[in-house]
Amino acid sequence: MNFLLIAILAVVAYLIGSICTAVWLGKVYYGIDIRKHGSGNSGATNTFRVLGKKPGTIVMLIDIFKGWAATSLAGLLVVFDAVPVQNLVFFQLLFGALAVVGHIFPVYERFKGGKGVATLLGMMLAIQPEVALVCMVIFVVVLFTSRYVSLGSMIAALAFPMLLLLHPRFHPDNPILIIFGFILFAVVVLTHRKNINRLIAGEESKANIGIGRKK
Repeated sequence: MNFLLIAILAVVAYLIGSICTAVWLGKVYYGIDIRKHGSGNSGATNTFRVLGKKPGTIVMLIDIFKGWAATSLAGLLVVFDAVPVQNLVFFQLLFGALAVVGHIFPVYERFKGGKGVATLLGMMLAIQPEVALVCMVIFVVVLFTSRYVSLGSMIAALAFPMLLLLHPRFHPDNPILIIFGFILFAVVVLTHRKNINRLIAGEESKANIGIGRKK
């Protein structure tokens, strides 16, 4: 194995994840720090809430791309014969996880970032696009039925490893993908612990998706 190349790409994956899309867009184009408004989170959901649909969509797409790009760096290890091809999934997971960590703890903004859900989706799209698309459908269904973004995010995150585990169409040859899926679901739950408390208390804000009135 080429440990130097692995280390370099691992750092690059983290730095890609650390790109603070919502924070930088808010500061450059709107003159505000998104973390001081709304929920205080620097992710797409709070950007939709504070800045509107267009900025929120831009942030969401870039954050998804961050996860996809960082995860796809693992392909370079195979191209340059740095690792055996059978180890590709492990390094995809490693680089994708580092991007998610970068999004949550960005080095550029004093390690105060978002919750990593969009970046996690980009990671899943790079590794298992079919499963990721099913998870996106699940998220949308939960969002439109409950209007809770946090609930949809957590259920969709759980659906990823569960689909890999239970559905023969998606079952991977490498069980490490299932294990990582459950670990990343735990990370999503951890980053949403305040949302969980608000859901239990009935105080969680509902998304304004054009049906009914926003709570």
